[in-house]
Amino acid sequence: MDEQFELFFEKIKTEMKNQSDSITSTIMEKIGEKLEPVIEENKKLRIKVELLEKKIETLEREKKNNNIIVHGLKEGEKTTEQLLKNTKEVFLKTLNINIQDCEINKIYRIGKEIKGNKPRPTLLSFVSGLKKNEILRNKKKSKEITFTEDYSKDILEKRKALIPQLTEEKMAVGRTYGKTHRQEMDITDNYVERTKREKKKRAP
Repeated sequence: MDEQFELFFEKIKTEMKNQSDSITSTIMEKIGEKLEPVIEENKKLRIKVELLEKKIETLEREKKNNNIIVHGLKEGEKTTEQLLKNTKEVFLKTLNINIQDCEINKIYRIGKEIKGNKPRPTLLSFVSGLKKNEILRNKKKSKEITFTEDYSKDILEKRKALIPQLTEEKMAVGRTYGKTHRQEMDITDNYVERTKREKKKRAP
């Protein structure tokens, strides 16, 4: 009797497990069916966001194409007109480049003024990229005043991320050069020593 009851109990347990597995499978299928359009929509939205981000990045880059940033320009001007006048004088004095008012779209200091700190950078936006390119070609003539491009935040972050890699590559080149140079020196030293020994052997 006990044995029959045990078999019956095991049979019930097996049936309950099968039913439970079947119910779980059915529920998961239903959930999957409902989630599938949501997942597909999410993929489409992600693609749209990526396209929009690329479009924004392109627009941002185009907007900054004609910009240049001047570093080290003495600060003390009270008006934009005075800043423009000082900047034009610096370009003429340091780079021998004459800038007309009609070539400039806008000019302003970047950031808030903090007394006692070094001068804030000056952003200069030109009507076209011709004058900007002329300045960048001649920027090495200036020692105290420096000129850089107005890169977007995304490009600056990418450049910053590449610095460690660039440093490592430079170090690798240096190590390779040092090793090659030592090998060349060893070969030269060996050749000199061998020549000396041969001369001694030939000597009477």
